[in-house]
Amino acid sequence: MITKYDETKPNADFDWDKYNRESDISAEQLEEEKKKYAETIPNITEDAIISGKVIAMDKREVKVDVGLRAPAVIPTSEFRYNKDLKVGDEVEVYVRKTEAKDGRPLLSHEDAMRDRAWKRIEEALESKETITGYIDKSIKGGMLVNIFGVNAFLPGSQIDVRPIRDFEEFVGKTMEFRVIKVNPDYHNVVVSHKALIEEELEAQRAEIISHLEKGQVLEGTVKNITSYGAFIDLGGVDGLVHITDLSWGRVNNPEEVVEIGQKINVVVLDYDEERKRIALGLKQLTPHPWDALEEGLQVGDKVTGKVVVLTDYGAFVEVKPGVEGLVHVSEMSWTKHVHHPSDLLKVGEEIECVILSIDREERKMSLGIRQLTPDPWESIEERYPIGSKHTAEVRNFTHFGIFVTFEDGIDGLIHISDLSWTKKIKHPSDFTSIGSKIDVVVLDVDKESRRLSLGHKQCTPDPWGSIEGVYSIGSIHKGKVGEISARGAVIEFPEEIEGFAPLKQLTKEDGSEAQTGEELDFKVLEFNRNAKRIIVSHTRTYEDAAKGLNVEATPSDVKVNKSATTSAPAEKSTLGDLDALAELREKMEDAEAAGEQE
Repeated sequence: MITKYDETKPNADFDWDKYNRESDISAEQLEEEKKKYAETIPNITEDAIISGKVIAMDKREVKVDVGLRAPAVIPTSEFRYNKDLKVGDEVEVYVRKTEAKDGRPLLSHEDAMRDRAWKRIEEALESKETITGYIDKSIKGGMLVNIFGVNAFLPGSQIDVRPIRDFEEFVGKTMEFRVIKVNPDYHNVVVSHKALIEEELEAQRAEIISHLEKGQVLEGTVKNITSYGAFIDLGGVDGLVHITDLSWGRVNNPEEVVEIGQKINVVVLDYDEERKRIALGLKQLTPHPWDALEEGLQVGDKVTGKVVVLTDYGAFVEVKPGVEGLVHVSEMSWTKHVHHPSDLLKVGEEIECVILSIDREERKMSLGIRQLTPDPWESIEERYPIGSKHTAEVRNFTHFGIFVTFEDGIDGLIHISDLSWTKKIKHPSDFTSIGSKIDVVVLDVDKESRRLSLGHKQCTPDPWGSIEGVYSIGSIHKGKVGEISARGAVIEFPEEIEGFAPLKQLTKEDGSEAQTGEELDFKVLEFNRNAKRIIVSHTRTYEDAAKGLNVEATPSDVKVNKSATTSAPAEKSTLGDLDALAELREKMEDAEAAGEQE
């Protein structure tokens, strides 16, 4: 029986050792040949960067031989930054796989360049090396720069020390950069051209500062103007002329003195090598205006100047550039009450003043405005003699009186006690109103303190002498109930005469209490001319009438001797005596209540 041979399966009965022994090559020779062959194959591992040789290339592909069984095929686009690439050139490639499905190695020139680039970038960051890059295009916020085949970000703020508005003018240029930030995890690189410029400027600044001396005069260009001064470019280093050092006079805005781009001479006032700050001055190049002030200028002279500053206490007036004097608020008017200089003056206004004092060493000058006109208080006693009558305008109220002003601005005070002969006034606003005209009599003149004491009631005679006979004790008058308090009520009689009725004397015959505004009969219980007091009672009008009594004596006229009443023998009192004593006691109590009310 013949067995069919299966070519797909090995023959288990085949003796390989016998086959090898019978061959022409011995085992030792075979091992030697294997070793020689292995030496011809390069030791290439994946994820390594090796060198290869370009053996062919076209528009789409570049063939690179690295010594493996077949060359690698790499897209031409990976060599786009090497425009001079040609056959025979050595290039670096990154080994992704030693043998792909097609039997060829899988290599990448771009990966090799990127890996080399990242290592180079990290070295440049650490060593602060200056590198060269190509600006590829502008993007939002800055530009993309190719360095070592890697795209890096150039922020707009890092292009130059000056602000850049148009990024397109830099596209396509090759410039030097400094790597300032690297993030390998996100493949981010940030570069700066501004850092190189600042380093160069810093070197120039250090060189210039090392040769600076206080008092040295330099030429510079106005670079920038701020609210507090002007920055001057001294040729690589900036100095500041503070606003107070621009001019001897007051400067509200530096643009009043200098403009951007202007070339000026400045003097070095101070400098700080550590902080790299230079303080410059412009006004110091000219003499101080006080030193050039005329010797003939004396106290009492009239000068014209411009108001430059207003403060709470006065106004500064520039009489010459750099020479100022103060007009204190108290020296602005003889008669007006100036609460703030802005009530009379405004900044920029030209005014005339009188020199009150001048100190050339301290460089101070005090001025006055009111001295340009005569002092009205010099002739106040002749114009407003004591006892003279005038009409004034009510200016202000206080709890103790009224301030009034006359046509020429002279002020005076009417004390609240001098407003009326007969009425009790609680507050001046109850008597008149601000802006109203009022007749006054001059009671006193204090020329030194510039005060006038005035009276209004003195414009009419004192009525208390003439009404004493009218409002005699026991007389009855028709009166109107005014304001009622806890002690009693004010009773208004004709001719602005006022009396006072204690609270218990306001009870009417029907037992009810009198109300404000009611007109009732009142009986005079007391008339005190010196104290200007009239005590009245409505209750007595019907009580005394019922008793048939008409007591004419004031309680103050009756004196009770307590010691006599206690030591003398007791006499038997009649009913009439008791009624008289009770009436007298009530009058005394009413008078006491009236005194407390006042």
